[in-house]
Amino acid sequence: MAEAVRVAFLGGLGEIGRNCAVIEHTDRLLVLDCGVMFPDPEMPGVDLVLPNLTYLKDNAERIEGVVLSHGHEDHVGGLGFLLRDIETTVYGSPLSLGLARGRLEESASLRGSKLVEVADGERRQIGPFDVEFIPVTHSVPEGFATAFHTPQGVILHTGDFKLDLTPVDDRRTDLSRIGAIADTVGVRLLLSDSTNAEEPGFTRSERSVGETLRQIFVEYPDRRVVVACFASHIHRVQQLADAAVAHGRKIALLGRSMLRNVALARELGLLSIPDHVLVDVENVGDLDPGRVCVISTGSQGEPMSALSLLAAGENRRLSVGEGDVVILSSHAIPGNEWAVSQVIDGLARRGAWVIHSGVAHVHESGHGKQGELQTLLNVARPRSFIPVHGEYRHLLRHARLAIEMGVSEREVLLCEDGDVVELTDQGIDFAGEVPAGYLFVDGVVGDIGMGVLRDRRVLSEEGVVVVVVTVDSRSGEIITGPEIITRGWVHADEAEELIEDARTEVTKAIAEVAGSGSREVEALRRAVRRSVGRMVNERTKRRPMIVPVVMET
Repeated sequence: MAEAVRVAFLGGLGEIGRNCAVIEHTDRLLVLDCGVMFPDPEMPGVDLVLPNLTYLKDNAERIEGVVLSHGHEDHVGGLGFLLRDIETTVYGSPLSLGLARGRLEESASLRGSKLVEVADGERRQIGPFDVEFIPVTHSVPEGFATAFHTPQGVILHTGDFKLDLTPVDDRRTDLSRIGAIADTVGVRLLLSDSTNAEEPGFTRSERSVGETLRQIFVEYPDRRVVVACFASHIHRVQQLADAAVAHGRKIALLGRSMLRNVALARELGLLSIPDHVLVDVENVGDLDPGRVCVISTGSQGEPMSALSLLAAGENRRLSVGEGDVVILSSHAIPGNEWAVSQVIDGLARRGAWVIHSGVAHVHESGHGKQGELQTLLNVARPRSFIPVHGEYRHLLRHARLAIEMGVSEREVLLCEDGDVVELTDQGIDFAGEVPAGYLFVDGVVGDIGMGVLRDRRVLSEEGVVVVVVTVDSRSGEIITGPEIITRGWVHADEAEELIEDARTEVTKAIAEVAGSGSREVEALRRAVRRSVGRMVNERTKRRPMIVPVVMET
């Protein structure tokens, strides 16, 4: 009887982002990715959302290492927070490790951990784990599918992938190796990218975007062109650079991450841009507009990104205006639509002509659609299947695709964050849960808690009423106050009657508590909060945060 193997999901199932899973056998753990998710409007003040890392921290001594599928933030962005508490070895491609290293050095998280490069097709023993790194095509170079050769057979994780027959770097998804595994030892369990599981057909080649970009340069030969894309999308940057050079344009880079990633990709030989065409963005004003191409960050409308500052007229290094062409070479990540729309509107108000994916083919997804997912299922022929990487509706559609492709319905599990599944000789089944809630990051502080978020929502939606009063500790009589301070509820100058009534209610409440013989400050605070809250709700139908400040003398 072969030893059981477990897979625990800490994030990435039911949302876009926070991708993190753990493979377990012989009492050892191997972590697969550790990503972040960007906050939605219901998370005021939050910078990032992490997987709950409690399970990993509690079992730190059992962890053999971390394997990175590719270098996107939703797969590597949480690594620094994990390595603050755990020293281990991280395995990934040179680019994935290079992208992660910058973040780790910024946060001083690397410490005693090691970064180990792996190559296409390499098979490496990591403790008891036999891991094979299989090339896949994605929107960042050097992505991997990972095949874990375990006592229960091969667990194949596709990573983020598409089947691009003409990729920019000619590095295709290695279906032949996946097919060879299927034909020999077989694929025991397939974990597959579900992002585009609702989309029929096949994703177009990344080269098709290059054709559109070149055509835009032809159509606007005398205008300055500014293009915003993901700084990690090295293939897109390469096509932009090729188009710019072909039309005699100089290239300026805008945004810290763009400068850093382009330098890294050139150093690794993944990006070819001649030195003589690169100019400092501060010097583009001295050049003919038709001889300039600016490649910028900020395509998701991030508040302080280079493009957002351009749209607001607050970028100190560059300004856009009448005659400029701005291309947003990306789709808005779910949740970012409003921010992207505001950036487009701001650019248009400044006189720029804005081209985005809604009006031209200036972006193509790095995730396979239904045709590609079915092709992979047909090649891998897995015994068991779990859809990963997507919102619940994506996972559900992908599970149905697998059943349609012949995977037994009993062997298809629809999992969510926190689920643990176990592979045994008898089959696959759920085997418990691990902590998997959201870990919120505000600044450098992790886990600000749901209570803090709830307070922030109340403050943003209903405002705050602060009541300040000083009482005599012996008699319970009011010495000074009550003073009513409001923010976001009603403007004090326009609501004198409401404020005066609130003072009256506070005075009555304190008198009642004092009359009962109680002198406890906490009892006074509760009475103040209850009386003011009741009056405010009855008079305004609002529920602001009530903050009683009761002092004794």
